[in-house]
Amino acid sequence: MIRTFVATLLICAPLALSADVLILDEVRQVESMALPINGLSKADVEAKFGTPREKHNAVGNPPITRWDYESYSVYFEYDLVLYTVLRPGEVINSA
Repeated sequence: MIRTFVATLLICAPLALSADVLILDEVRQVESMALPINGLSKADVEAKFGTPREKHNAVGNPPITRWDYESYSVYFEYDLVLYTVLRPGEVINSA
């Protein structure tokens, strides 16, 4: 039982370490990217970042709208940016 646990731990440790490095690389790249910030209006986002690939209809109450760009999505509450979310792996692949 202990041998199995130790063997599993030894096999999984390098995988966890490489995942941490990948995440750190993405965080570093994100810090240098120009992304929509919280509080910008839809008009400001479209003027600064261009027309999104897709605009989704509002859902829920308060209405939340999503705009999809090439490597990230912007979520709006009413007319203001709530969050900007990167797609996993997109940052590394586009660099």
